Amino acid sequence: MQNKQKRVAAIHDISCVGRCSLTVALPIISAAGFDTSVLPTAVLSTHTGGFEDFTYRDLTSDIRPISDHWQSLKLEFDALYSGFLGSFEQIDLVASLFDRFRTETNLILVDPVMADHGELYSIYTPEMAKGMTTLCAKADIIVPNLTEAALLLDEPYIGEDYDQNYIEGLLLRLSQLGSKKVVVTGISFDPTKLGAATFDAKSRTFDYVFNDRVADYFHGTGDIFGSTLLAGLLSDFNLQEATQIAVDYTRECILKTVELQQEKRYGVCFERAIPYLIKRLGL
Repeated sequence: MQNKQKRVAAIHDISCVGRCSLTVALPIISAAGFDTSVLPTAVLSTHTGGFEDFTYRDLTSDIRPISDHWQSLKLEFDALYSGFLGSFEQIDLVASLFDRFRTETNLILVDPVMADHGELYSIYTPEMAKGMTTLCAKADIIVPNLTEAALLLDEPYIGEDYDQNYIEGLLLRLSQLGSKKVVVTGISFDPTKLGAATFDAKSRTFDYVFNDRVADYFHGTGDIFGSTLLAGLLSDFNLQEATQIAVDYTRECILKTVELQQEKRYGVCFERAIPYLIKRLGL
């Protein structure tokens, strides 16, 4: 007898052009074999990196009615996965949604999408960054980059001037916000390698996973990483294994983009790397 198909609720924005957020999360998690429901937090004509004059529609007023309807249908989710939020008010709304749909067995993953390279994204405010700690406190696992980690902890962003002791202290402090597991992305102790650091508060274990660095910066890779990490965890890989799959698949997507000479601001060619992901997940 086959196991029941798992269901995920992905709570992110929709960028109509530029592969990120829901246009990445929905196909990746679906390709991994999971029934993926979506709750859009905003609609943008393009993503905010590399484009000007983009349109932006805040969907704050839609979140509670959608959540109410889902609850009336008695929907249950094996995972709740939030990313970019469109307003400060959405933090409390998504926190309430987590409370409504939390069970003893489901997984809540928060990617506090709000900043990179030491700077907040143009739509975010310092108030939103501070408020994001409320949402992270309700998560089972959080997935910030180094900039977001510093903002969550109200600490200075130190750039690339760090060592292993700093990273492990950072992971510990992030876990004290309330999440059982922490993954910090964009970690490198060697200029030829790039990956992520993980911490499991229950076992008190740190792990590091890396792959060869591909030079340059590519938009949307954080969303690819978070979506793949969730797919790996729901496929019953442990935290270190799922993180390695996410690091490797993200790199594979970048390599496809370089190979096809695609313009970077439109995101990476994750579609061409889906067969690689399916194989790594053992499907």
